[in-house]
Amino acid sequence: MGNVPTPRQASDILSRVDHLVYATPDLDRGVAAVEKLLGVRATPGGQHPGRGTRNALVAVGPTSYLEIVGPDPDQPPPKEPRAFGLDALSTPGLVAWAANTSDLDAIVQDAAGTGVRLGEVKAGSRKRPDGVVLSWRVTDPGSPASGRIVPFFIDWGASPHPASSAARGARLVGLRAEHPDVPAVRGTLEALGLDLPVAPGPRPALIAVIEGPNGSIELR
Repeated sequence: MGNVPTPRQASDILSRVDHLVYATPDLDRGVAAVEKLLGVRATPGGQHPGRGTRNALVAVGPTSYLEIVGPDPDQPPPKEPRAFGLDALSTPGLVAWAANTSDLDAIVQDAAGTGVRLGEVKAGSRKRPDGVVLSWRVTDPGSPASGRIVPFFIDWGASPHPASSAARGARLVGLRAEHPDVPAVRGTLEALGLDLPVAPGPRPALIAVIEGPNGSIELR
C-alpha cells in the first residue's frame, strides 16, 4: 500500500507535468500506435531545426501534453546526437517527462544547492504548421540527474502553451515510476519538490495512465 499514491499526491504531481515524451524511431508509426491505444490522432507539431527531430502532440490537460517525437527525414543528420536516445532507439516508449516552471534559473540554482545538477539551460524554438513560432528555455533532458524518472524543467515564457493547439480527447490521470534504487531516486525528486510515486522495479520506467476514447490505458 505504501507505493500507491493518494488522490492528493496524484493531483499534486499531475499539476507539475508540462509534457510527457514518447520517443519513437519513426514518427508516423509512433503516431499511429498512440492513436490505436488512445483513440486520439496526434496533431502535427513541427520540426526542431538543427536537431534532426520533429514531433506530434496530444493534449492530456489544459497545460500538459503527450509529445510523440522521432527523427525528421527532411533534415540532414544533426551535428550532435538526437535527443532522448533516438539514434539508437529500436522500439517506442515513454522516455522522459518535463516539469513546468516560470523561474527556470531559480530551479537550477536551488537544485544545485541540494547537489542535484540539472545541466545547462538552453533555448529552443519550433514553428507550428500554422506559422506560429514557439520558443522556450529548458534544462538539459540528458543530464545525469534525469535517468528517465527525474524530469527536465521547461519555461515557455510568452509563447502559447502547446497543449492549447494539440489534439484533444485525452486526459492524464496518473503518473508513477519504477526504479531499482528507490531511495536514491526519491531523494532527488524530494530535493526538487516533486512527489512522483516510485516503486521498486528491475529498470527505470515511467508509467502514465491516460484516459481517452478507448478507455484508460497505461503508457510506458
